[in-house]
Amino acid sequence: MERAEGGFEVDREALAARLGRSRFRSRFRLDEKECAKVAALGENALRAQACAILRKNIGGTLPPRDGRQTPMRGFCVFIAQHATACCCRSCLRKFYGIPENRELSDAEIGTLADIVVEWILAHCGDLSRFPRTPDLF
Repeated sequence: MERAEGGFEVDREALAARLGRSRFRSRFRLDEKECAKVAALGENALRAQACAILRKNIGGTLPPRDGRQTPMRGFCVFIAQHATACCCRSCLRKFYGIPENRELSDAEIGTLADIVVEWILAHCGDLSRFPRTPDLF
């Protein structure tokens, strides 16, 4: 089991097996264009964006449009949210045991962002096949 600082515990192997058994969750894929964007962003920027998106869309006590707030395409984090059941509060309750109707802690957001980013990186594979401008700052 892995645990982000102050976050909740997640058995990643059991989670991957459960998500893999879901026809809905297992159908999500990233194409080459999305993986090229991931490579251009870099892991740190990708994680920061995942945290911001998760906090904005599902982090609040009563997220607006809960259950319909996460697009099905358009950015790799959105796709990964659906693939990892981090897309709405009812999915968080069902897959992670996180109660609805309360604000998510920074640690919980961090753990969910880790899961989303790990899924993205695993599905993109070796990113060295894409050009990347090194971080200058």
